[in-house]
Amino acid sequence: MAVTDEQKQRNRRLTAWQRSGKVLARASADHTLAERLTALAAGAGTVHDLDEWTDVYGDGVVAEVERRTADLLGMEAAAFFPTGTMAQQIALRCWAGRTGSPVVALHPLAHPEVHERSALTSVAGLRTVHPTSAPRQATAEEIRDFPEPFGTLMVELPLRDAGFVLPSWEELEASVAAARERDAVVHLDGARLWECTSHFGRGLPEIAALADSVYVSFYKSLDGMSGAVLAGPESLIEEARTWRHRYGGQVFQQYPAALSALLGLERELPRLPSYVAHAKVVAGALSEGLAASPVPWFRVHPEPPHTHQFQVWLPYAAEVLDEASVRQAEETGVTLFRRWFAAPSGPPGLSFTEVTVAAPGLEWTAGDVKEAVAEFTARLA
Repeated sequence: MAVTDEQKQRNRRLTAWQRSGKVLARASADHTLAERLTALAAGAGTVHDLDEWTDVYGDGVVAEVERRTADLLGMEAAAFFPTGTMAQQIALRCWAGRTGSPVVALHPLAHPEVHERSALTSVAGLRTVHPTSAPRQATAEEIRDFPEPFGTLMVELPLRDAGFVLPSWEELEASVAAARERDAVVHLDGARLWECTSHFGRGLPEIAALADSVYVSFYKSLDGMSGAVLAGPESLIEEARTWRHRYGGQVFQQYPAALSALLGLERELPRLPSYVAHAKVVAGALSEGLAASPVPWFRVHPEPPHTHQFQVWLPYAAEVLDEASVRQAEETGVTLFRRWFAAPSGPPGLSFTEVTVAAPGLEWTAGDVKEAVAEFTARLA
């Protein structure tokens, strides 16, 4: 089979990232199959009894992930799903049946609107409305005064495509109260909820208690292979299990994903507050380095970051920035930035990247970041 130019570029990036001795984070997809399987086999025995029989249609280790997640979130029950797209779609259609309203209020930058090919409308038969189009979370006033009724308010924490932004705790409480005043239920898109505790100054159970249901992911922040959990009242989760089967999500065996989820809960979850704290150091040093560089304009957003992830914006085409990034990795063994993307709107020639600070990034000093910025911008000439 012929290798396309796109595949060649992807292989080049992955090779450069893997060979880099200094990175801010290593994504699970950066590793070879052999590396991932070896790591899973080496660690799985520390979080689960490997002499147990393998899971079949959700028992065994999968059920353990469900119990563990429900306990962490302070919810009555939880169900494991192969994808978050499926979990949320089912949660929202279940709530629509219970509220009698197929209308879901959410942000136009929320994951279902941007990354799921209109699944909520095409598959679940729901309709979406937007209390705000500003690149931030909807305010209580916007929710309260929205001129159209809705049965469910979905809040994405953090709002990834707006820059991983979060409201304050008081703003979140007020937004939830505004939805309750309208007799709407509240669902949290918590794909990255794990790292929100530092910003809110609250534990996971207190955050989750604001909502009627919560979805969390295991591969976005916890380095899992795949998988998600929907948590909420026992009756809702039982109904969700029925819909999971109808959607084709009742997978025969999921032990690799489930074991990697348990490893993430054991190893990565306790470290996320340190990643969030150091992301502020990295973001500040990036701003200082870019301000001292020859680039005509830049934006680090938000500054300081609300989680361990944030955006960097520069006035160059994405392909120019991609080339500079991969060349820096190849030539210096340092990966500062990964993929760049053209701005979704506005004039051409403006691009952004997402920066994640995880365990490898804790080794970076502010000086290291500024030095890497100088190396990167030198390759833009």
